[in-house]
Amino acid sequence: MYKARAWLSRSFTALSSNPLRVCVVGSGPAGFYTAEKTLKAHQEAQVDIIDRLPTPFGLVRSEKLQQIVINQFSRVVQHERCSFFGNVTLGSSVSLSELRQLYHVVVLAYGAESDRALGIPGEDLIGVHSAREFVWWYNGHPDGKNLSPDLKSTDTAVILGQGNVALDVARILLRPTEELATTDIASYAWTALEGSSIRKVYLVGRRGPVQAACTAKELREILGIKNLYVHIREDDLIKSPTDEEEMKNSRIQRRVYELLSKAAASASSQPMLGQRELHFVFFRKPDSFLESNERSGHVSGVHFEKTALKGGGPGKQYAVGTGEFEDLDCGMVLKSIGYKSVPVNGLPFDNHKGIVPNIRGRVLKNISGDSSQVENGLYVCGWLKRGPTGIIATNLYCAEETVGSISEDLEQGVLASSSGLPKPGREGLLQLLDNRNVRPVPFSAWEKIDSEEKRLGSLRNKPKEKLTTYEDLLKVAT
Repeated sequence: MYKARAWLSRSFTALSSNPLRVCVVGSGPAGFYTAEKTLKAHQEAQVDIIDRLPTPFGLVRSEKLQQIVINQFSRVVQHERCSFFGNVTLGSSVSLSELRQLYHVVVLAYGAESDRALGIPGEDLIGVHSAREFVWWYNGHPDGKNLSPDLKSTDTAVILGQGNVALDVARILLRPTEELATTDIASYAWTALEGSSIRKVYLVGRRGPVQAACTAKELREILGIKNLYVHIREDDLIKSPTDEEEMKNSRIQRRVYELLSKAAASASSQPMLGQRELHFVFFRKPDSFLESNERSGHVSGVHFEKTALKGGGPGKQYAVGTGEFEDLDCGMVLKSIGYKSVPVNGLPFDNHKGIVPNIRGRVLKNISGDSSQVENGLYVCGWLKRGPTGIIATNLYCAEETVGSISEDLEQGVLASSSGLPKPGREGLLQLLDNRNVRPVPFSAWEKIDSEEKRLGSLRNKPKEKLTTYEDLLKVAT
């Protein structure tokens, strides 16, 4: 783990009139941890965090934990050497090349805002959505309001994937709406869920219960929904010797398997009348989406191929098709198969891996992996660096590594030619945005948004009533 060294303060003592100017693109956990580590490691650094949304914190704003993390990040941005500017989009408000001219160091931490495609027939049918879109919709993300999923025309939803996002989506579909009413769920989403006809949710994974990608915490939460019938096939719970080895090596996998086994053992043989149902289905991969005969262009089911595990040992098992198929009827499909980062002009991008090619956070000039071909002063952190994996805390270690690389480059003089001359930094950025009539939203304006959302929420016995359009957010921020 990287630790600040004495030379860090010496490096810029002589540059107090020319501080290290750092711009972090993205205000989710990766961005804030990067800013925090940079401020601690470099006593003269000025750090600006920009985000395309008017609101900071990324998906943390949309999750449960989360007040602890938000409080921590708020302290970071309120540091005298740190600023936040929302409503600033990389690519349109300001280009990457312009940021690199304005700052000594640019760290890209804007995450993954698109979705992996399955590439199978019927993926464009009405009723097939990504889980990311659905999460944005019910969380009041300004880009998710117009999704309008049809929750009335079917009683069955299939979710492809068994990670935490998949479980979150299933929980929203199955949890009693009287409980959701006192959360910060978007009001339009609560209204739609109140009228939902969905009573059965299938969580489908390619591999087995030992390989389920969720955490025990998220699994306990969905299994704890009151009056919920849970079904897991007994055959799916049979473990191979390799599975046993995997469980020995992973406390998380062991705990998840134990929770699934306990749920299967305690479940009744049939659901009671009116009871909502959660079905865990393992060893299935989607082959195609089926089109409805009654409603042209709409999904009516998923054609699955049964799978078996192959591979060279614990942690390396993968699913292969067996040539046996079965159909599962449904009127809505949510794909939770992974997020995908979006490239920007001037940035090398590995489309296969969905990441920016890098070595310990240093951006490479191309995807060859040649460590000698480095884009000096340009770094990555978070999902853009490693792919869409891990939990919030994973970004802490990821940020430490990237900031460690920045510090090493400063010590070795790699950035000396850049840092030897003054850079416009914050002042230059604000001038450029003003010239383009882009109105950045500082943290003080976000605090106005936060206060207004809490005020509106108090009228409805909710923690918040989120503002869900750019127009409303910017109006309050003024």
